[in-house]
Amino acid sequence: MTSTRFQPAGQHLLADLRGISPAKLADLPLLERMLTDSAIAAGATILSSHFHHFGPGLGVTGVVLLAESHMSIHTWPESGFAAVDIFMCGKSEPQRALDVIQSALCSASCCSHSIARNI
Repeated sequence: MTSTRFQPAGQHLLADLRGISPAKLADLPLLERMLTDSAIAAGATILSSHFHHFGPGLGVTGVVLLAESHMSIHTWPESGFAAVDIFMCGKSEPQRALDVIQSALCSASCCSHSIARNI
């Protein structure tokens, strides 16, 4: 019998989204639902999540823990900016998650970088 050692491998997608409505960037329930929907669209398995609102007119920080790794968002409503981090291993598709996020936020622009992790 041979033993196959697990090798972690995946895609780490970093995205800067600009030109977003401040109201969307301050809406914690919308952002949590958006990250949940995007994880499902990517084929990921959600383990838990935690989101924090910094107060009226201020941003939100949130993380969704996945069996495949994690997703996070940090928002600055005053700048119309969101930073998104999507790391997924296995068969999950991080670009599909980003597509859902871009669509939900209606960002004017998105600059993203994909990093192959241990591939």
